[in-house]
Amino acid sequence: MGWCCSGICRALALLALLFPLRERGCWGLNPSSGDLEKSPHSDPDPWEVLHRHKRSWVWNQFFVLEEYTGNEPLYVGKLHSDVDKGDGKVKYVLSGEGATSIFTIDENTGDIHATKRLDREAQAYYTLQAQAVDRLTNLPVEPRSEFVVKVQDINDNEPKFLDGPYLAGVPEMSPLGTMVVQVAATDADDPTYGNSARVVYSIIHGQPYFSVEPKTGVIRTALPNMDRETRDQYVLVIQAKDMVGQMGGLSGTTSVTVTLTDVNDNPPRFTHKSYQYTVLESLPVQSVVARIKAADADIGSNAEMDYRIMDGDGPGMFNITTDEDTQDGVIILLKPLDFETKSSFSLRIEATNRNIDSNFLSLGPFSDTTSVKVTVEDVNEPPVFSTALSKMVVSEDAKVGSSIGRVSAHDPDTSNNGIRYSIDRNTDLERFFNVDALSGVISTAKPLDREANSVHNLTIFAIESQDPTQIGKGITLITVLDINDNAPVFAIDYETLLCENAMPGQVIQTISAVDKDEPLSGHRFYFALAASVAGNLNFTLRDNKDNTASILTKRGGFRRREQPVYRLPVLIVDSGSPALSSTNTLSVRVCDCDSDGVALSCGAVAYTATGLSTGALLAILGCIITLLVMVLLIVTMRRRKKEPLILEEERDIRENIVRYDDEGGGEEDTEAFDMVTLRNLNVIRDPNVRRDVTPDTPTFFHYPSTTRPSYKSLPDNVVFREFIWERLKDADVDPSAPPYDSLQTYAFEGSGSVAESLSSLESLSTDSDQNYDYLSNWGPRFKKLADLYGNSDAG
Repeated sequence: MGWCCSGICRALALLALLFPLRERGCWGLNPSSGDLEKSPHSDPDPWEVLHRHKRSWVWNQFFVLEEYTGNEPLYVGKLHSDVDKGDGKVKYVLSGEGATSIFTIDENTGDIHATKRLDREAQAYYTLQAQAVDRLTNLPVEPRSEFVVKVQDINDNEPKFLDGPYLAGVPEMSPLGTMVVQVAATDADDPTYGNSARVVYSIIHGQPYFSVEPKTGVIRTALPNMDRETRDQYVLVIQAKDMVGQMGGLSGTTSVTVTLTDVNDNPPRFTHKSYQYTVLESLPVQSVVARIKAADADIGSNAEMDYRIMDGDGPGMFNITTDEDTQDGVIILLKPLDFETKSSFSLRIEATNRNIDSNFLSLGPFSDTTSVKVTVEDVNEPPVFSTALSKMVVSEDAKVGSSIGRVSAHDPDTSNNGIRYSIDRNTDLERFFNVDALSGVISTAKPLDREANSVHNLTIFAIESQDPTQIGKGITLITVLDINDNAPVFAIDYETLLCENAMPGQVIQTISAVDKDEPLSGHRFYFALAASVAGNLNFTLRDNKDNTASILTKRGGFRRREQPVYRLPVLIVDSGSPALSSTNTLSVRVCDCDSDGVALSCGAVAYTATGLSTGALLAILGCIITLLVMVLLIVTMRRRKKEPLILEEERDIRENIVRYDDEGGGEEDTEAFDMVTLRNLNVIRDPNVRRDVTPDTPTFFHYPSTTRPSYKSLPDNVVFREFIWERLKDADVDPSAPPYDSLQTYAFEGSGSVAESLSSLESLSTDSDQNYDYLSNWGPRFKKLADLYGNSDAG
């Protein structure tokens, strides 16, 4: 039993004959129906009869054309089993890739159809499984068989350049046929079936400069000697067409941008045969004189060049280098210019390519020359000293006004103007020297001292008389020569110690001398004791002839008690001409020494004075300590003592002072006053004294003592009110009161107080007995006060 497609039945029959031993049976073709059946005329196969239960489905491959556009499902093929007798007992079932969704099968006839358009480029084949089952029992009557439906290709995809657009480069002046780049197009169609994927290349745009090989896609140059300096870029359009380029084939295009790369095929050329530049003669050395450039049509390293000065006058005056950024030739000044010496220079300069390509030597020499003329322009220069550094000497004993030497400067310009000289006083602050303005002679202005300053470094100005802004500078070094004008002295302050047990002839000190002078032959000092002590019996001096001297003892048995210190005058003489000398005193202290000669104590012996005994001193010390303890106790007790509640009469009571326009909250305000003053009214002895201020002068107004009530006999609230009224009267009539309101807060004030306002400014509105009419009689100075406080009815 087996399966067959109606389109390939004959081939399958032949295969069955070629493989008679296969377990699968052969397939036959029914011409009338187109179905595959067992041929009734074929001889029975004994192998088949014996193994019929093992027969399997015949595998086969079906073909279906992609992109089918018909309205009806596309017929793919037919499956048939020889078990099927056409009585409807066999049912065909299809499964696998695309079953039911793409492919359907008629369960009665086994016809397979494709219900959708297929795209080979999306999926080239489908693997399906077919099975024949009994319609009633649903049991398989044939084993499951697998077959493939292959999608047959059509030319529905154009070639595509997946790597495009392309960028390529080729050297200019390349030979004909030089390869530029290779392009490649891909076609999604089946390369194994027909010509759908066979591509050929052609150039649409880019002739006659380039060509492309049809089969390989290699682009080559089509013209020789293409010049980058004429045109450096080309855009080509390349076409790829399938079907081997035949009519009806599909095509795709891409662009190829070809850039001609530079080669050194152009020599440098100066745009002018000669150049002319003008510079000032004051131009500093290493400055740029001029910049020239040789033109080169090449770029990059092919345009790099070197410059050199071939010949010219003024050798060593100029140098030329290459500016690597611009390839300019930079002419640099090497030596100072002098218009008066040489006013122009002529140079011949060569420019040569640095990287020469030997393939293009035939195009000519890759170098060029030009001439450069440099003209020097005159400027007004400052005077120039004939010697930049002048050295002079002068003796330190030279008299004031002595000539030392002469400086000389000249005007380097052709005008040769006169010169005036002066000293830069910043280099001669003490004005030791003068210079003659016209002659340049330098002389002393003060006495010189070599020991204070042995060298003077002066800056001399040379000023052009016609243009004072032109100033030249010169240096003059004046060395002061030494004379013997300083006597020798001890080198240090010697501290000479003499042991009491010193022996006669013992060296107790070695001395040396110094001298501020510096003779050319060096110092030579002579030592001796002064004539006044030359014959003393205690010490002697020995000149060691090496600018030192030794002090020796003449005797022994020195005693501090007898003489603690000896003064020994030493005479020191130098070897100058004339010789100078000085007498220096050497102090010798007698000391008590140990057996090794180490001094233990020196100088005068301290005598023990009689005085208080140790017990007396301790007693005095004990008394002092006792007094200190008592003082500390008194201070501590005074600090612990509490202040009395009753205020002293002489204390100025100012517990709370507030602004005039803030009178508190009346009787309810109990936070801004002190009740101590009111509670102690009975201790106030002098009713005439103000309690809010301390008057500088005694009051001129006194109340009769009989008018003062006795506060002790009044109730508290009456006491407070009467006290406040008394204070108010004091403020109103007391001429010693200050000219400002001084408000003392007590128990009753403000809007809630019976006493109402305590301000003295409202005193005139009350029934005051004070009369200020007398102010009118005090003269014009008090007229203003009289108008303010006098009786308004008067005058």
